Amino acid sequence: MIPAPYVLYLGAAKDALAIKTARGVAQWRPEKCLGERRLRDDAPSLGLEPLSYAEAVKRGARTMLIGVANRGGVMTADDEAEALAALEAGLDVASGLHQRLHERPAIRDAAKRLGRTLYDVREPAPDLPIGNGERRRGYRLLTVGTDCSVGKMYTSLAIEREMKKRNVRCDFRATGQTGIMIAGAGVPVDAVVADFIAGSVEQLSPERLDGGWDIIEGQGSLYHPSYAGVSLGLLHGAQPDAIVLCDEPGRPHMRGLPGRALPSLAQTLAANLEAAKLTNPDVICVGVALNTSNLSPQEAKRVCENVSAELNLPAQDPVAMGVDQIVDHLLECFAGSTHAANAGR
Repeated sequence: MIPAPYVLYLGAAKDALAIKTARGVAQWRPEKCLGERRLRDDAPSLGLEPLSYAEAVKRGARTMLIGVANRGGVMTADDEAEALAALEAGLDVASGLHQRLHERPAIRDAAKRLGRTLYDVREPAPDLPIGNGERRRGYRLLTVGTDCSVGKMYTSLAIEREMKKRNVRCDFRATGQTGIMIAGAGVPVDAVVADFIAGSVEQLSPERLDGGWDIIEGQGSLYHPSYAGVSLGLLHGAQPDAIVLCDEPGRPHMRGLPGRALPSLAQTLAANLEAAKLTNPDVICVGVALNTSNLSPQEAKRVCENVSAELNLPAQDPVAMGVDQIVDHLLECFAGSTHAANAGR
């Protein structure tokens, strides 16, 4: 576990998506977040108190958490300089970037000299298995999407919270750096060698005998040219009994690919169900989660109603509206289910 409290490093981010790691931790683990560190006054803020690393240490902070996320997970020169400054001030440093803290000699040497700890969240465990596609006991829900960063992690966490409110056994299974920082455990699937993606997810969500659910965080999109391989491996390894489709209405193009339009909801749903059937022929969709943060409340309500009518599924914004209708439908669909994977093997 990464020692808390944290000071969240937001760097010189240009938009809210670029600080999604910090935003997720602040949203779901606010009690662990003391303040933020920005390099520009006009950079996005989480509304936390701005703190220098020395001030953060005086307040009791124990870790500087690199909360930025960029295409390729690259550590910039600014990021390295800030990590060094945090170490010198007396903080451990945690990062979910693809470029590891331990791979930067200056950071590695400083941590060793100062007796600090580096946490590279995107470091897969050794000796991951190869997927075998065998059915295993237990129920699984996977969030899928039309694009990257449309709310798959938020939806997964919201569903877990709603189900626990109803005393339904369930566990959030993290597959990305932010989710792992929130959950304290997980598999960074986009850092796993391709042959082992499905197996790593089988290991992340082993059979469970309590009749409960694993809520597995989705990644990427089958329609995104950069990340579809990760999305497909997740689908096959998760063997989901249910999927929830995630989307941001009005997004002008796929993230990082100007000019490439997003697929329709119907296209995305059909493709994910078809791919998922390789390892679970009985998979169904139980709802649509929409990120309506760029819409007015009236527009958001109208869009959700239209999507629900189009796909004959409950559609909600997990942050603004909750996921009660989606969970209602999920539990209705599986009420009294004998579930093939639970049938006495």
